[in-house]
Amino acid sequence: MDQVVDKALRGMTLLKVRNIRHWTDKTFSFNCDRPAAFRFRSGEFVMIGLMVEGKPLVRAYSICSPSWDEELEFYSIKVADGPLTSRLQHLREGDEIVMRPKPVGTLVHDALLPGRRLFLFSTGTGIAPFASIIRDPETYEKFDRVVLTHTCRELAELGFGKDLIQRIAGDEILSEMVGDKLTLISTTTREASPHTGRMTDWIRDGRLAEAVGGALDPATDRVMICGSMAMLQDHKALCEAAGFTEGSNSEPGQFVIEKAFVD
Repeated sequence: MDQVVDKALRGMTLLKVRNIRHWTDKTFSFNCDRPAAFRFRSGEFVMIGLMVEGKPLVRAYSICSPSWDEELEFYSIKVADGPLTSRLQHLREGDEIVMRPKPVGTLVHDALLPGRRLFLFSTGTGIAPFASIIRDPETYEKFDRVVLTHTCRELAELGFGKDLIQRIAGDEILSEMVGDKLTLISTTTREASPHTGRMTDWIRDGRLAEAVGGALDPATDRVMICGSMAMLQDHKALCEAAGFTEGSNSEPGQFVIEKAFVD
């Protein structure tokens, strides 16, 4: 049996789980020990999961940690009948997950042309890669201003993003690096809150332009988008209508999207 398991684990790395936090009945996050030899670019994702019936069951998860961090952090939804998340949500500290140590993704600086403002549009757990991006020194070397938007149905689901900003403010090194360059705009679509509505509506009716001091401009602005497929399509259409061109690792552009999802 051990030989069967060893064969199944070929190409995979075992990670010990630390610091599990359940944000709502729908979301949770956890940290893992980072292998000493593992390297990635902030904003990339990896395949992680569990051993199920002797085989690795994995899905794409963005790494929330910046590339310099000594741990790997992940932020996940909970799906009652999800093949992986129905099991992953029951993790306990000290458990092990599996990871395929081949980071990939388009939400990286290499896929964008130089610019002055960086907009990070996210919904739900789509904020995960941006948790990495906004704690990376390269972000603030390349951009004068960073605007992170996070849209969820209910107020409680915004907790991860707000806590992230508090962690940055409470860290001496990060707070000095970020300064006043970072802005978080949190909105809800179902529950009443100080800011409501989808960010696509904010873009269309001018609320975003008013909040940040100017409408999206392909000459100066760069955009990263992460969320549901419908959200990606809506934001992409708005970007293209405004004259933005989509980028990739091989051909940088003015906006990029991520199509990797968990179940």
